[in-house]
This record gives sequence, structure tokens and C-alpha cells, in this order.
Amino acid sequence: MKAAARPCSIADTLALVGEKYALLVLREVSLGVHRFDRIARNTGAPRDVLTARLNRLVEAGVLEKVAYSERPPRYEYRATPAGQELQPVLLTLMAWGDRHLNADDRPVVLEHRCGAPLSPVVVCAHCGGEADRASLSADVRTPGWTTTGPDTGTA
Repeated sequence: MKAAARPCSIADTLALVGEKYALLVLREVSLGVHRFDRIARNTGAPRDVLTARLNRLVEAGVLEKVAYSERPPRYEYRATPAGQELQPVLLTLMAWGDRHLNADDRPVVLEHRCGAPLSPVVVCAHCGGEADRASLSADVRTPGWTTTGPDTGTA
């Protein structure tokens, strides 16, 4: 029998948005692209796959469908507050890709309103300190689990 995987909010989130086209849809919506045909063009997603991803993101409350034409019925997709909260995830994924995959030829450069190219960092909302590996500790709250895996009762 296969052991159960660690209960984890990352795994739960990836189950919803971890597929390539789901993240690319969120990228497009965050860039202001809201209509199906343009999202399909910009992501390269097959139409049936894109339809499934959009429906899943709408069902999960990440996107909402907004009518922009009654005859014929046409919709565009807008980020809900939950969808907007995923923007920092997209920004940090982009920054990682810029550093490790596209260092010599960044496809898109986002600029902050101050005029500087954006370099996102994760900070603590309480103290403002950068949240790097050295500054974090895990408090595992799932019964039967430790930071290293299932609690087997042996040290």
C-alpha cells in the first residue's frame, strides 16, 4: 500500500493552478487579455484544453465570466480577488525564469511604478523582513507529520 502524501496547501493549490495552461491563462488575464480568442492565441493552448481550464478556474472562483455581448453571447474572463492574489506567484515564477532560463534575453520586463524593473521579493507582513530559507521555520500542524515526513515515533 502506498503511503499518503504530505497534506499541503502547495499540493492543493497545484491541483487547481499547477497545470501549464492554467498558469498561462492567469498570466494573460493579469496582463489585461480577457477574451477567449486572444487568450488562446497568446497561450498556444488547444481550444478544448483552454475551455476546460477556464471552466475550472471559474468554478473554483479564481476567474469570473463577464458578458460583453448579448447577441451573440460572448464572455471575457476577469480575475476575482482570489485570482488577483495569485499575481505574486506569477511574478516570482517569472523572476526565477528570467534569472535561470532567460538571463540573456528576457521576453518581458515589468516595471514598477517607480520606473525600475521589478524584482519581486517575499517579505513578512509583520516585520517587513525578507522571507528567505534562513529566516523561516516550519510549524507542522497536521497530526502524524513532522517536517521530515510521517511521524513514525522513532527519533
